[in-house]
Amino acid sequence: MEPFDPAELPELLKLYYRRLFPYAQYYRWLNYGGVTKNYFQHREFSFTLKDDIYIRYQSFSNQSDLEKEMQKMNPYKIDIGAVYSHRPSQHNTVKLGAFQAQEKELVFDIDMTDYDDVRRCCSSADICAKCWTLMTMAIRIIDRALKEDFGFKHRLWVYSGRRGVHCWVCDESVRKLSSAVRSGIVEYLSLVKGGQDVKKKVHLSEKLHPFVRRSINIIRKYFEEYALVGQDILENKENWDKILALVPETPIHDELQKGFQRLHSSSQRWDHLRKVISASQNMKSDKCGPWLEWEIMLQYCFPRLDVNVSKGVNHLLKSPFSVHPKTGRISVPIDFQKVDQFDPFTVPTVSAICRELDLVSTHEKDNEGHEAGSDSKPRVRDYKKTSLAPYVKVFEQFLENLDKSRRGELLKKSDLQKDF
Repeated sequence: MEPFDPAELPELLKLYYRRLFPYAQYYRWLNYGGVTKNYFQHREFSFTLKDDIYIRYQSFSNQSDLEKEMQKMNPYKIDIGAVYSHRPSQHNTVKLGAFQAQEKELVFDIDMTDYDDVRRCCSSADICAKCWTLMTMAIRIIDRALKEDFGFKHRLWVYSGRRGVHCWVCDESVRKLSSAVRSGIVEYLSLVKGGQDVKKKVHLSEKLHPFVRRSINIIRKYFEEYALVGQDILENKENWDKILALVPETPIHDELQKGFQRLHSSSQRWDHLRKVISASQNMKSDKCGPWLEWEIMLQYCFPRLDVNVSKGVNHLLKSPFSVHPKTGRISVPIDFQKVDQFDPFTVPTVSAICRELDLVSTHEKDNEGHEAGSDSKPRVRDYKKTSLAPYVKVFEQFLENLDKSRRGELLKKSDLQKDF
């Protein structure tokens, strides 16, 4: 994909918000069928404008109002906040303490920079195909738990546009959850604990929780290709010393050090580590159970969530279909069925889709002269003429499932009323 020039961003955003942003689907999402009065009207949006001008507490009456404002402001970034007790745009007129965040989707934010202590290919904002597997594993592990352990149905995964992914859990009951319950859920999903100074960040015991076991099973599918080949985590002494720092100071520590020096690849050294741990178990060493191998796998591969983003009902999170001002990439929904094939580097940039639209428009103008006499065809939406189309389709499928679920609930309620 062609390079993105940030200097062109203001002009590109004008075209994007005027002709390409999927307003109808976006409004359909956040209006949630109009079931709750003023649900959309009480939602907070925040816009980041050119030169980092940040405007909070924006709110809109309807889709048309949202469109007008976005086309007037051309935000560099859009964040979505909570549904409040009053219209956020009028929060200054509400008496102190009365303006309260009442509902919001349960959200998760996973950022590649939080893995800098365990990835060797890139650091800070940089990503590559090798480390993107961390995001694939994170999506698989968190999604499985949200679906199977908690029973949440409506989970929208979104690429952030640069170096991470977000998840929006949109079930009606989930949007009503308190901060305390959200904290409990994110605590359940967190295994890697401790800041930069803490070497060993995962501690397991003999009794493994089923969530941990299932997460390890997912990591296993990726571990060899990702950690031993791609990241080459035991390539040299500097790297294997980091892993030995997670092993208790027991006789096996020295045995591993000697074995690692003798062997020639990460795969061989990992096999050696597994054999040594297994042998020490047979000798009933209490410090080195099979969980030692799992602790290392989890420390290197388990999702690292930004806990604060998930806890607070009033916490803002970047909106789907926002444009990342540094990369120009659109924050697109990820098709969970094809998560292993998702490639952040093929996600369209705002410059690419604007160029695609220009080419199509020129082509259509040329054809207009030839088809002047023919019946007028229904107009195709502009985004459908660009590489943004498949991502909007993923979003529409998600909305379809939300609608189906809502219709089911309404039918259930009407049936119950008939019974009385």
